[in-house]
Amino acid sequence: MAIVKADDKTFTDETSQGLVLADFWAPWCGPCKMIAPVLEELDGEMSDKVKIVKLDVDDNQETAGKFGVMSIPTLLLFKDGEVVEQVVGFQPKEALVELINKHA
Repeated sequence: MAIVKADDKTFTDETSQGLVLADFWAPWCGPCKMIAPVLEELDGEMSDKVKIVKLDVDDNQETAGKFGVMSIPTLLLFKDGEVVEQVVGFQPKEALVELINKHA
Protein backbone atom coordinates (compact mmCIF):
# COMPACT_ATOMS: atom_id res chain seq x y z
CA MET A 1 0.00 0.00 0.00
CA ALA A 2 1.34 3.42 -0.89
CA ILE A 3 1.27 6.49 1.32
CA VAL A 4 -1.91 8.46 0.60
CA LYS A 5 -1.85 12.23 0.11
CA ALA A 6 -5.02 13.71 1.61
CA ASP A 7 -6.55 17.17 1.58
CA ASP A 8 -9.31 18.98 3.46
CA LYS A 9 -11.95 17.23 1.32
CA THR A 10 -10.62 13.65 1.59
CA PHE A 11 -9.01 13.55 5.05
CA THR A 12 -12.07 12.33 6.99
CA ASP A 13 -12.72 9.53 4.49
CA GLU A 14 -9.06 8.48 4.48
CA THR A 15 -8.90 8.25 8.30
CA SER A 16 -12.33 6.79 9.03
CA GLN A 17 -11.60 3.05 8.93
CA GLY A 18 -8.97 0.90 10.59
CA LEU A 19 -5.65 2.12 11.92
CA VAL A 20 -4.34 5.24 10.16
CA LEU A 21 -1.18 7.24 10.89
CA ALA A 22 -1.69 10.82 9.67
CA ASP A 23 1.40 12.96 9.07
CA PHE A 24 0.76 16.71 9.23
CA TRP A 25 3.72 18.25 7.39
CA ALA A 26 4.93 21.03 5.06
CA PRO A 27 7.53 21.02 2.27
CA TRP A 28 9.74 23.64 4.01
CA CYS A 29 9.88 21.76 7.35
CA GLY A 30 13.28 20.15 8.11
CA PRO A 31 12.07 17.54 10.63
CA CYS A 32 9.24 16.67 8.20
CA LYS A 33 11.86 15.84 5.56
CA MET A 34 13.72 13.72 8.12
CA ILE A 35 10.64 11.67 9.05
CA ALA A 36 9.50 11.09 5.43
CA PRO A 37 11.87 8.14 4.77
CA VAL A 38 10.92 6.63 8.14
CA LEU A 39 7.26 6.72 7.10
CA GLU A 40 8.17 5.17 3.73
CA GLU A 41 9.89 2.30 5.55
CA LEU A 42 6.92 1.84 7.87
CA ASP A 43 4.58 1.76 4.90
CA GLY A 44 6.68 -0.96 3.29
CA GLU A 45 6.90 -3.06 6.45
CA MET A 46 3.56 -2.47 8.20
CA SER A 47 1.01 -1.74 5.47
CA ASP A 48 -0.97 -4.78 6.65
CA LYS A 49 -1.49 -3.06 10.04
CA VAL A 50 -1.62 0.65 9.32
CA LYS A 51 -2.42 3.07 6.49
CA ILE A 52 -0.25 6.20 6.27
CA VAL A 53 -1.80 9.48 5.17
CA LYS A 54 0.06 12.76 4.61
CA LEU A 55 -1.57 16.19 4.85
CA ASP A 56 0.26 19.36 3.77
CA VAL A 57 -0.72 21.91 6.43
CA ASP A 58 0.02 24.90 4.19
CA ASP A 59 -2.57 23.77 1.64
CA ASN A 60 -5.07 22.28 4.13
CA GLN A 61 -5.32 24.66 7.06
CA GLU A 62 -8.93 23.73 7.82
CA THR A 63 -8.06 20.13 8.77
CA ALA A 64 -4.88 21.15 10.61
CA GLY A 65 -6.91 23.66 12.63
CA LYS A 66 -9.64 21.14 13.39
CA PHE A 67 -7.08 18.89 15.08
CA GLY A 68 -5.19 21.74 16.79
CA VAL A 69 -1.94 21.14 14.92
CA MET A 70 0.42 23.92 16.04
CA SER A 71 3.81 22.33 15.31
CA ILE A 72 4.95 20.04 12.54
CA PRO A 73 5.54 17.28 12.00
CA THR A 74 2.55 16.18 14.06
CA LEU A 75 1.52 12.54 13.78
CA LEU A 76 -2.00 11.55 14.74
CA LEU A 77 -2.90 7.88 15.04
CA PHE A 78 -6.55 7.22 14.22
CA LYS A 79 -8.47 4.07 15.01
CA ASP A 80 -11.78 3.88 13.13
CA GLY A 81 -11.89 7.67 12.78
CA GLU A 82 -10.98 8.55 16.39
CA VAL A 83 -7.61 9.99 17.44
CA VAL A 84 -5.97 7.53 19.86
CA GLU A 85 -2.42 8.97 19.96
CA GLN A 86 -0.59 12.17 19.05
CA VAL A 87 3.15 12.76 18.78
CA VAL A 88 4.89 15.97 17.76
CA GLY A 89 8.32 16.24 16.17
CA PHE A 90 10.65 13.70 14.61
CA GLN A 91 10.19 10.16 15.91
CA PRO A 92 12.55 7.25 15.33
CA LYS A 93 11.13 4.25 13.50
CA GLU A 94 11.20 2.07 16.63
CA ALA A 95 8.98 4.54 18.51
CA LEU A 96 6.45 4.60 15.67
CA VAL A 97 6.42 0.79 15.40
CA GLU A 98 5.73 0.60 19.14
CA LEU A 99 2.96 3.20 18.84
CA ILE A 100 1.28 1.33 15.99
CA ASN A 101 1.60 -2.10 17.62
CA LYS A 102 0.03 -0.75 20.80
CA HIS A 103 -3.21 -0.13 18.88
CA ALA A 104 -3.06 -2.79 16.14
